[in-house]
Amino acid sequence: MPKLIIDHIPVEVPAGTSVLEAARSVGIWIPHFCYHPALGSVGACRLCAVKMLDGPVKGIQMSCMLPAQDGMVVSTTDPEALKMRSLVIEWLMTNHPHDCPVCDEGGECLLQDYTVAGGHGIRRYEGKKRTHVNQYLGPYIEHEMNRCIQCYRCVRFYQEYAGGSDFGVMGNARRVYYGRFEEGKLESPFSGTLVDICPTGVFTDKTARFRARYWDYEMAPSVCPHCSLGCNTVPAARYRELLKTIARENPAVNGPFICDRGRFTNAPVNDPARPRVPLVDGKEVSWDEALDALMVRVNELEELYGPGSLAVVGSPRLALEGNILLARLSDLLGAGHLCYFTEKEERERTAAAVDLLAGDKAASMADVRQADCVVILEADLRDEGPMMLLAVRQAWRHGAPVFLVGKHAPLEQARTVSMEAIELSILEEVPLAIFERPVVICGTRNSTRAAIELLARADAKIACLLPGPNAFGAGLLAKEHGAVALAEAVASGKVKGIIAVEADIPEELLAQVPLIVAADWLPTEALRRAQVVLPTAAWVEMDGTFVNNEGRAQRFRKAMVPGLPIRGLPARYHASPDKPAPFHPPRVHRSASPGGDTRPAWRSVAELMERWGGETETDPFAGRWEVLRGLDPEGDGVRPRG
Repeated sequence: MPKLIIDHIPVEVPAGTSVLEAARSVGIWIPHFCYHPALGSVGACRLCAVKMLDGPVKGIQMSCMLPAQDGMVVSTTDPEALKMRSLVIEWLMTNHPHDCPVCDEGGECLLQDYTVAGGHGIRRYEGKKRTHVNQYLGPYIEHEMNRCIQCYRCVRFYQEYAGGSDFGVMGNARRVYYGRFEEGKLESPFSGTLVDICPTGVFTDKTARFRARYWDYEMAPSVCPHCSLGCNTVPAARYRELLKTIARENPAVNGPFICDRGRFTNAPVNDPARPRVPLVDGKEVSWDEALDALMVRVNELEELYGPGSLAVVGSPRLALEGNILLARLSDLLGAGHLCYFTEKEERERTAAAVDLLAGDKAASMADVRQADCVVILEADLRDEGPMMLLAVRQAWRHGAPVFLVGKHAPLEQARTVSMEAIELSILEEVPLAIFERPVVICGTRNSTRAAIELLARADAKIACLLPGPNAFGAGLLAKEHGAVALAEAVASGKVKGIIAVEADIPEELLAQVPLIVAADWLPTEALRRAQVVLPTAAWVEMDGTFVNNEGRAQRFRKAMVPGLPIRGLPARYHASPDKPAPFHPPRVHRSASPGGDTRPAWRSVAELMERWGGETETDPFAGRWEVLRGLDPEGDGVRPRG
């Protein structure tokens, strides 16, 4: 391993490490624009200049392009290096507009930071600036081409890393333009990453445009709930409104990026029509009244239909804490059925996947990125887990063959064979046995339980795409408590009442049940039909835990206070001095904001248990899955084993 000295600090790094990366490993930050850990170096911006004082190379060098070697003596503070970097900043600022006060990148802009750090404050150039015409790139990405510094990060990510073809660089010399041949919506499912990866304000998030500065946001480490992969995110909110979602790096899971679904699906959280107050028979009531009514109706149901006529229903999208307490609530009520899945097939496929991944066969997205062979079995990655598709592409870029198998695989991308043939080849360890790091990715939506169970004999790591952000946790609990699918329970004719907590239940099942109690933050069919409604908090409004598709438990933290967004707040909440008294808002001091009377699902279940005389604990994990106690609050997580 090469040994060198950087700013009088001895450094030893693996072979192939650049001087810039070596400096970062000991806390020395060298300014740079074009370099990105996931994209590598191209030497385009010339900002990472350092002075080589001794060793095999001497003089001013670009640290991102120079491999660390034995005997190097590097100075990042030499006057020549500082002068070089200040001149580069001045060149870049020659045509850059003076629009920091109105730029959404202000406060999180690398160009802004390096301009200040480099001491550039006086513009000597007095000529005309180069200007460009911006393009429409769709409803989510704002284009401000005049701010571009030609670092090439956007093109390298979009074309090379993500495989997009409808965005690129055009022109020559000083007439370089980053965009599309024609205006239109960007086609890549990862186009929103342009916002994060651009070091200036060329690409900004339209959903938060002109709404807040970086220091105005309420933020917390979180986990994406829109598929089972568990990508790490940072939701950014202001005035009780989720404005945007930023990628949070986790090398074992999503790396530094997230998909557009996870980035731009903010509308359900901000929807004014969200359930925000408890309802009994369609009338607004207090929480105490709603819980009392729930108890009365459950007791009446038992008197009318006998014991075991109630089903307690959780779901793969309900956080682990709520699903755990539902099992205890079911025991306390003497409910005849505990359900975590609606359909029998979904329960069986998830159970098979959980059993398969309970050992050491589970593959993380990092494993997929580093695989030397990938088999995609009965999965539509773009729909079931877009970031897994991005991970597969990185394996392919490094030379791994990719086999797409099954009737649901995109036929235009590769030759497919029959399901029986691929199962046989896997079981006979051909061709997987010839690879060192093979990974099989299996979709559970279109696969059968038998096909998933057969993968246990494959000599490869396995990644299964599950039906929700906490499907793995729900599968563990279903196995532990012998839970059945709701469709089976209703078909038996014994179920006459349902307590559904953040569960998606089809209309045909609900129509067969006289009593429906629903707790949710989404306007589901169960909520519309429920006699008793309990509003719950969205994942960004609470602390909780999701267990992702590989069995990795990850904490998410409360990022915003629940309530109606201030923008668009109904008139009844605003004072109107020029109008008669009925238009004045109630002069009531309250602890909750308007529309903020929601509670985490697990807390609602705990309060219901207390009313029934049950004992609840502050920690829902008490006495269960001891490994969960080691959860990393930043979301790296651990793997609970059933």
